[in-house]
Amino acid sequence: MKRKLLLFLITIVLYSCGGKKKTVTALNTGNYDQAINTSVSKLRTNKHKKGKQDYILILEEAFAKAVDRDMNAIAFMQKEGNPANLERIYNSYTTLKNRQERIRPLLPLFHVEQGRNANFTFDNYDDEILNTKEQLSTYLYDSAKSLLSKARRKSDYRKVYDDLVYLNKINPNYKNTNDLIEEAHFKGTDFVKVSLKNNTNVIIPRRLESDLLNFSTYGLNDLWTVYHNEPQRSINYDYLMEVSFREINISPEQIRERQLEREKLIKDGWEYLLDENDDFVLDEDGKKIKVDKMVTVRCEYYEFMQFKEAQVVGNVQYRNLNTKQLLDAFPLSSTYVFEHIYANYNGDKRALDDDLIRYLGLQAVQFPTNEQMVYDSGQDLKNKLKSIITRYRFN
Repeated sequence: MKRKLLLFLITIVLYSCGGKKKTVTALNTGNYDQAINTSVSKLRTNKHKKGKQDYILILEEAFAKAVDRDMNAIAFMQKEGNPANLERIYNSYTTLKNRQERIRPLLPLFHVEQGRNANFTFDNYDDEILNTKEQLSTYLYDSAKSLLSKARRKSDYRKVYDDLVYLNKINPNYKNTNDLIEEAHFKGTDFVKVSLKNNTNVIIPRRLESDLLNFSTYGLNDLWTVYHNEPQRSINYDYLMEVSFREINISPEQIRERQLEREKLIKDGWEYLLDENDDFVLDEDGKKIKVDKMVTVRCEYYEFMQFKEAQVVGNVQYRNLNTKQLLDAFPLSSTYVFEHIYANYNGDKRALDDDLIRYLGLQAVQFPTNEQMVYDSGQDLKNKLKSIITRYRFN
């Protein structure tokens, strides 16, 4: 017991020392915020504990160095005068404020050995944050409007969209930002026209065609790609996705038969135990001994399996409607099997195992129509089509 306690204490000490060592390393290598975050986490509970005193000094030093580094970076960017730096300046001021707010609840932090409270110089950055946010908002808004009027590629519109979403995050409802976001999103979206072709001699059920082309049920979540199976006149489509069926093979209706003979030794009640002279065998109390009565039973088993199979084979092609080029093609196939088993017997069914007995009493059923077979393959086709759509990227 003492040895286990000693090992536990050693582990705690090593863990504590290891955590402190990593924090000091972070401080000495310029990862000031990592050192701050670790120290704040350690000091949230039992901040007066002796083992946590070093974290007070680490936090004090890391905070001072982090503030000095950020203020120097801000001063340099402001001196440079490049409006592209406004986002970094804004984020730096926000970081300065948030860093203070993480430390503030811990104060005061008293260091026993040095007999003083840790020194943290806090400043109010609200004016700087608000002024920089306004400048950044104006810059992002003007840049987005300018690029929207000049952009020719989808990627340009998507960059404008990202900038405007960021603008709306830091400064909600700034001017007509929401309208510009909708415009950038529309112009940056790939619109895909979807068609389904049946190049077979089998009629595709209308229900299946409707299910395959109902993209609202696919659970797709792609910001920049929209599929339309009913083209809209107001949209210039970029791509065509063509789902083509080349073969639909349906097997004949079949009934497969098999006959089995089973024999089993089973318990069938009980009987008194007899000796070699056919006399009753008694137990130590003089009572007749009972034993299981075992009998051999036999059964002839007749099984019938109704079978029908449908196979749908095709492909999915992507075409660029502007260049008329084939971009890619993927195979698409599905097999649906209808099986129904029923059986009867002659003899003692106790000779049959459970996996055979379950078919007894069942009757033949009507085979599904060819149309139903093709339709039933639809769920598998839909899953495979969804997999193709979610994996494919236009650019």
